[in-house]
Amino acid sequence: MPVALAALLVWFWTPINGYADAGASYGARVACSCRYIGGRSLGDCRKDFEPGMGLVMLSEDTAAKSVTARFPLLASQTATFRDGPGCVLEPWDD
Repeated sequence: MPVALAALLVWFWTPINGYADAGASYGARVACSCRYIGGRSLGDCRKDFEPGMGLVMLSEDTAAKSVTARFPLLASQTATFRDGPGCVLEPWDD
């Protein structure tokens, strides 16, 4: 059984990692906008998440006006509020 599970993980690694990156990016952007444009609490911003995003964890840096979203062990993304463009994601590392 562990070998089959490992084989499935290797086989589906690319889509799993892609969904984790997309989920963390979406979470950071939505939560940053909710927090620093909408003025709501970070906990209240979770209401704006799509179904299935329960594993995405949020943290904020109030001094930098940024929100970081993490999908455990797979992905992390930060969005920072800037006057003018609003909340902007950090560039992805390729």
